[in-house]
Amino acid sequence: MDQSITLKIAGREYPLKASSPEMEQLMRLAAESINSKLAVYDSRFPGKDLVDKFAFVCLNEAVARLSTQRKYALKEEQEQQLLEQTKAYLTSIEKESSR
Repeated sequence: MDQSITLKIAGREYPLKASSPEMEQLMRLAAESINSKLAVYDSRFPGKDLVDKFAFVCLNEAVARLSTQRKYALKEEQEQQLLEQTKAYLTSIEKESSR
């Protein structure tokens, strides 16, 4: 059952639906993060338009997401290599013990 929530981002309220309490918490944390980053850009670039500041926030978030995806893919690759090495090692031990 969807939960109706209202998030305030950049001073504007947005009525939304959260599919679970966990999703609501994530949405609220995301809104806090956006507002926090907007505040940083407000102080660094006081004359810039809000749309420009949102673009900076979006770019920052996209770069962070892509960086995390790359790190995750690298960890998966390393895990697969370790698994293959472990299997090869166990196979060699089995061959040695059967001699």
